[in-house]
Amino acid sequence: MIRIILFLLLIFNLLSSSLTANTKLYINTKVNNEIITNYDIEKEGNYLKKLNPDLINLEEKKIFRIAKESLINEKIKESVIINESKIQNYNLDEDEEVIEQILKDFYTQLNFQNKEDFIRSLKNEKEYKIDEIKQKLKIEFFWNKLIYTKYRNQVKINKPDLMKKIDKFENVETKEYFVSEIVFRKDKDKDINEKINQIKSSINEIGFSNTANTYSISETSKFGGQVGWINLNNYPERVQNSLINKKEGDLTNVIQVGNNYIFIKVKEIRTKKIQVDKKAELDKLINFETNNQLNRFSKIFFDKSKINYTINEK
Repeated sequence: MIRIILFLLLIFNLLSSSLTANTKLYINTKVNNEIITNYDIEKEGNYLKKLNPDLINLEEKKIFRIAKESLINEKIKESVIINESKIQNYNLDEDEEVIEQILKDFYTQLNFQNKEDFIRSLKNEKEYKIDEIKQKLKIEFFWNKLIYTKYRNQVKINKPDLMKKIDKFENVETKEYFVSEIVFRKDKDKDINEKINQIKSSINEIGFSNTANTYSISETSKFGGQVGWINLNNYPERVQNSLINKKEGDLTNVIQVGNNYIFIKVKEIRTKKIQVDKKAELDKLINFETNNQLNRFSKIFFDKSKINYTINEK
C-alpha cells in the first residue's frame, strides 16, 4: 500500500515539474469527487480562446472564471450522460464516424485545412491534445443526443402557422442580419435593471464579444455571442421589431423573451429577394423551432441535474 502511495506521489510530482516554472499545481474545484485543477482551467481557457480569439482582450481573472464554469458544466454533463446511458441502455462508444465528422467540422470552422495541420497547432503544453478535444466534442454530442431522446416528444410544431409565415414573405425583398447575442437571466438577489446596466457597462468597457463570453448563458457565448446570418421571419415579433430599423453596428435595447433577456448587436445587413421553395423553407423553420425548443429543454434539464451535484470551489 505504501509503495502505491509513493508511486502516486511520484507521478503527481512529475506532472507538477512538467509545468512551467511559474505554475503551482493545485485543486481549484471539486464537482462531487471529480477534481478540476488550475492547470485544467488554464488549458480550458486556451481552448476557449481558440474558439473565440476576442477572449484574449479580457483580464486573465475573467478568462479563468469563464473557463472554470465551462469545465464545471462539462463535468456535470459527462456524469449525467454516463448515468443516463445506463438507464437508456445506449453505448457511448458508438457513433465514432459521427464524432469524427464533428471533429472535422470543428477544425474546419477554425480555418484548418486538415486534421494534421490542426494537430500541429496544438503544440503548447497548456493546449488540449486532439484526443482531449475529441472527448469534449463527444460529451456535447451525447448531451444533445440525450436531450433529443428525452424531449423530442414534447416538441410542439405548428405547421399551419409556419406556412403562414412562408406565404407572407413569398417573392418580396427581405433583409438578413449578421448578428451576435448576449442572453442572460435575472439574478435572484438583483433587480433586472441592475443586471442590464452591468452588462451595458461591460459592453462599453470590453466590447460586445467579451461581454458575451462573460455573461451570456447561450451556447453562442463560446464564440463571443456570434449567431451568424438570420432572417427576421424566423424570430418572434418582439425580436423583429427591435431589429427592423437597426443599422450595421447598432445594438438593440434589451429584449425579453420568456425568462430570458437578450441584447443583439447587428454586424452586417444584406438584402435578398425571396424566391420561396416552400417545402425547403418549411423544413428550415421546423428545424429552427425544434432546435429552439430543445435548447430550452437542455437548459431546464441541466439546471435540474446541477442541483444533485456538490460543487466545492477554492
